[in-house]
Amino acid sequence: MVVTSVCVYCGSRMGAKPSYEAAAKALGTGLAEAGLRLVYGAGDVGLMGTVARAAQAAGGETFGVIPEHLVKREVGKRDLSTYVVTETMHERKKVMLYNADAVVLLPGGMGSLDELFEAITWKQLGLHMKPIILLNTEGYWEPLRHLIDHIVAEGFAAAEHAAALTWVTTPEEALEALTRG
Repeated sequence: MVVTSVCVYCGSRMGAKPSYEAAAKALGTGLAEAGLRLVYGAGDVGLMGTVARAAQAAGGETFGVIPEHLVKREVGKRDLSTYVVTETMHERKKVMLYNADAVVLLPGGMGSLDELFEAITWKQLGLHMKPIILLNTEGYWEPLRHLIDHIVAEGFAAAEHAAALTWVTTPEEALEALTRG
């Protein structure tokens, strides 16, 4: 599959470590430099705003999707290449995933997990075959990796579903996984 557009799920907060912000900047810059369009939640706060500003600064195309009720809270970033306002969170997730060829997860919170698990579930059900890459900055997602392994070990998911996730530790590795086709 040729990847031209990447959906990035990440926090609307910066998180506790400067490395999270650095990873978001590097990923946004790298996406733009590779000619890959950023699809994300259209916020101008936290890691969301960081990845978008970095992509813009590097001349990249940006596609943001935000539900109406979060425009003020997440400071809807209206200077994107494409800015879409949806009615609901579910519609936001659908539009984001449908407009991307791959998914990358940066550190984030409950909303990022919600987005990730919907993408994983849709892939498991055969609704898409897009790569899903987890950027495990400083081991942030290790508890999630253990949980997924536990789910498989306890018989609630097949091993091939867990194996379909790509785990990387740096933005450079994420970009390599996206572009190696």
